[in-house]
Amino acid sequence: MQIWIDADAAPRDVKEIVFRAAQRLELRTVMVANQRLSSPLNNPFVSTVVVKGGPDVADQHIADHAATGDVVITADIPLAAILVEKGIIVLDPRGELYSEENVRERLSIRDFMETLRGSGVETGGSRPYGAKDKQAFAGALDRVLTAALRKR
Repeated sequence: MQIWIDADAAPRDVKEIVFRAAQRLELRTVMVANQRLSSPLNNPFVSTVVVKGGPDVADQHIADHAATGDVVITADIPLAAILVEKGIIVLDPRGELYSEENVRERLSIRDFMETLRGSGVETGGSRPYGAKDKQAFAGALDRVLTAALRKR
């Protein structure tokens, strides 16, 4: 089991929480992005992969390399849908666990909002990442990793 981080848009707080968990549990963690990343010092469990190309190239790398039992951290709903279908545990940076039941609904809402934006409607954006989000993510990650490690 390893942890994958879709690092292009992951908040710094999320990365730091994952880094601490990786070190504590000795879990290999891979950050994937299409730009240069820096690994945390003194944490041999965290590595980086820089992919060439556009933003979806990092998503494709994760989709191609993550395996059943791995945990992926991403806010990208199309990527989450692909991974959930493959039996991979997917958690968003706000602590929501994607499942077969909710990922299709989220994908439909995302597509609808994209259509609205494409037609010129102002839809706003997601709210700023805050302390409650960080706490929710930390708790969800702990629950997910505990459950996944029991299955090993």
